[in-house]
Amino acid sequence: MKRGARRKHPRGGTEMRPEYQFDYEKSRSNRFAGRIQAGAVAVLLDPDVASVFGSSDAVNALLRSVISAMPERGRRRAKAG
Repeated sequence: MKRGARRKHPRGGTEMRPEYQFDYEKSRSNRFAGRIQAGAVAVLLDPDVASVFGSSDAVNALLRSVISAMPERGRRRAKAG
């Protein structure tokens, strides 16, 4: 966008435009794609929570210990498929 140009819609507006124009020549591949394991799910942690853990392995270890401490009735099973 050129400097001084005005936006028709303010940022954060909830209205979708009927069409968006993307310049695919300027796009780049995802440099982190090779790090993602098959079947992995991305979860965003709040900064204060993330600062406690050094890695995703540490987060997973804690969550597994919490899951094992939960009563069997309270656990939801992942759907196969």
